[in-house]
Amino acid sequence: MPDNKKQEHIAHWIDLAQYDLDTAETLLKNERFLYVGFMCHQVIEKLLKALYVKIKTGVPPFSHNIRYLASESEIYLLFSENQKKLLDVLGPLNIETRYPDYKRKIFETLTAEKCADLLDQTKELFKWLQK
Repeated sequence: MPDNKKQEHIAHWIDLAQYDLDTAETLLKNERFLYVGFMCHQVIEKLLKALYVKIKTGVPPFSHNIRYLASESEIYLLFSENQKKLLDVLGPLNIETRYPDYKRKIFETLTAEKCADLLDQTKELFKWLQK
């Protein structure tokens, strides 16, 4: 992939991640807690795909598994234990929020405080991954 195309591809993923981060903030303000976690997952997934393009110079894997994407992007080993725990918390929020039985169970565990914490951790990881 030519360098200018590569940079466009990376910028595209980062722009999408920023949009999703802004969306997560709006959802938190409007107390749409179920989807705050979903959007936080999307933020990290898209940043990891941007990183994959930067490091591997190719199309990122068609996967929503953020732990896998972090490994494929060759950054997982650099994650702190807290960052790894965040991936583990966010992982199920991508798929399971799409199915009614899981939605109800997840919704019951999400509070304003928990979502605010997830969003704060996502913002921290966002900044760290951009470096």
